Amino acid sequence: MSTEKCFAKGSAAPGPVPEGQIRIYSMRFCPFAQRTRLVLNAKGIKHDTININLQNKPEWYFERNPFGLVPTLETPAGEVIYESPITCEYLDEVYPENKLLPSSPFGKAQQKMMLEHFSKVTPYFYKIPTGRKNGEDVSKLEAELKEKFAKLNEDLVNKKTKFFGGDSITMIDYMMWPWFERLEIFELKHCLDSTPELKKWTERMLEDPAVKATMHSEDTYKAFYKSYTEGKPNYDYGL
Repeated sequence: MSTEKCFAKGSAAPGPVPEGQIRIYSMRFCPFAQRTRLVLNAKGIKHDTININLQNKPEWYFERNPFGLVPTLETPAGEVIYESPITCEYLDEVYPENKLLPSSPFGKAQQKMMLEHFSKVTPYFYKIPTGRKNGEDVSKLEAELKEKFAKLNEDLVNKKTKFFGGDSITMIDYMMWPWFERLEIFELKHCLDSTPELKKWTERMLEDPAVKATMHSEDTYKAFYKSYTEGKPNYDYGL
């Protein structure tokens, strides 16, 4: 019996990974785990999902991932892969249909460089709401985020493409998407006002079946983040 409810400390370890499938250890609201879920969906990979209570992790989970983080993948042979970019690249190699990474080494390197740049952007999505909550002046941080968005916008303008890797969605789009999906919840949507191409990109991404399959409604996100900021994250909200 599959359940979306999360496994917490004291829970029994799940049974073996079903043959012909791969297992993802996830958390329904985690943007890093969503990257891997996007790839699983986009590639049509049969998988089962075990959600982890990240505040009260089951003891057995550390045997899968010593850091206790999500996402983690596990194969029926007991192989374990973790860290979101690594899990996504692994899936793209092992399941060759619907390739998401470019086949050329240079194309792959370009996407990895872009991901490195983007990893400097994600902290703003946390720093700004936290600063606001603490009554700090976040205008400088917002200006910096807008500057980073302007660079991404410029990238699309220069490439003259609909997505960051061309005219169809590739890995880099999925790697960046989870944070853009949460702009509204973090009250950062206005930071897109002066970046029309980036805004169009977000609208196109919302049309994607894998994005639709992995996202939550705004109300659900808001309720989860409220519980999270109050220090009592309700990982099973809405189930």
